[in-house]
Amino acid sequence: MLALIQRVTDARVTVAGETVGAIGPGLLALVGVEPGDGPAQVAKLGERLLRYRVFSDAAGKMNRSLADIGGGLLLVSQFTLAADTRSGLRPSFSTAAPPAEAERTFDELVVYCRQHHPNAVETGRFGADMQIALVNDGPVTFLLRA
Repeated sequence: MLALIQRVTDARVTVAGETVGAIGPGLLALVGVEPGDGPAQVAKLGERLLRYRVFSDAAGKMNRSLADIGGGLLLVSQFTLAADTRSGLRPSFSTAAPPAEAERTFDELVVYCRQHHPNAVETGRFGADMQIALVNDGPVTFLLRA
């Protein structure tokens, strides 16, 4: 399981012109699920999303987490993150979990984050053609693996 996280001042996901998820300051996490990902990976990634220190403290150091600042979390499923891009000129998606498995695991991550983060946890719409608008703050972007 992996997540490309971006520190944002705001982010939103729209589907067919309708906003389905939006946050103010916080993290946008594009999440890829790989075959065999389960509860252990969900818990590890969930913990890292909420506790990874990417927000500045009073001294300007990245020392504060999403939990520390009470920011929003926008989770968006993105199977292309799990693609095999090591060779050739076209990605292979054989390294991504099948849709039913990926949706189940992604939904478990959403539940975990909502249980452990009292502030806004928003999502895109699994399997939909989504448009994502964001203002990357920094820019600050990291790839997390669980």
